[in-house]
Amino acid sequence: MVMVTEIEEFYEIRTKARAYLCFLLQRYIPNYVPEPSLDNIIHALKILKKEIPQAEAFYVLDRKGNQIIDAISSNPQYRKGKGINRSMRAYYYRAVREKRCILTDPYPSILSNELTVTASYPIYNDKKQLVYIVCIDISLKNLLKMFHPSSIDSYFGQFSKVMYGFFTLALLLVAMLLFAKGIMSVMVHGIKFHNLDIKEIFESTILITLSLAIYDLVKTLFEEEVLGHHRRKEANDIHKTMIRFLGSIVIALSIEALMLVFKFAIIGPEKILYAVYLIGAVTLLLFGLSYYLKSMANVREED
Repeated sequence: MVMVTEIEEFYEIRTKARAYLCFLLQRYIPNYVPEPSLDNIIHALKILKKEIPQAEAFYVLDRKGNQIIDAISSNPQYRKGKGINRSMRAYYYRAVREKRCILTDPYPSILSNELTVTASYPIYNDKKQLVYIVCIDISLKNLLKMFHPSSIDSYFGQFSKVMYGFFTLALLLVAMLLFAKGIMSVMVHGIKFHNLDIKEIFESTILITLSLAIYDLVKTLFEEEVLGHHRRKEANDIHKTMIRFLGSIVIALSIEALMLVFKFAIIGPEKILYAVYLIGAVTLLLFGLSYYLKSMANVREED
């Protein structure tokens, strides 16, 4: 589950990550020069190692895909690979085919056994003949820490998940208490069927309706903020949750307004204006919900 979420977050920041990495490569390694110098490229990679400390390895391929230097890395275990043919790797054939700096999809790294992405930058001479391909390997986790500050792998992201977990637990407890209170009230008054109190039934309905609305909110928060499922869900699902929540609130307020009308009509007609105010507020809320629905419909049509 965590790995799926990481991949989904990668596709959100892919454009930004590619732009930054390719900018650095183009900044330090000139292209389309008469005779691209391997020594100059190695010197530039050593500078980039300081610029991008999150990267695992820097290396160079020739035009046939053979690695011509051992990888430059802060980890001694990664300083190898010279002589290996990598022409079957996406970071080679995509860079050759597209003739530009590219960023690969995540793939399992042979060096670290973790999901890794590679930025590869083709180097041409002044005759536009391919000479080298410069590569930078960065683990998916480190890339997300660089470009996705709220990702599940960042410290703040982990803290947010824990806090949302506590909030959803507290809200779930509130929903359960409201539901239990509503059910108990229905059962108690159901026993006294001949002396049924309509006011109590209305109150039980309100409690159960509110518990349903809060539970729906808890479910959405937990799935989106704790489990991270919102990346895979359609935007319509979030809008449906909002509509269900607001609908539950409207129903609860409408029942309360109806109950107040009956109550004030019997014991205090002079206070019935307060019930009218509540009905007016419910009406405004309905108008707001209708406008929200119409706006979402227009957005979907534009998309």
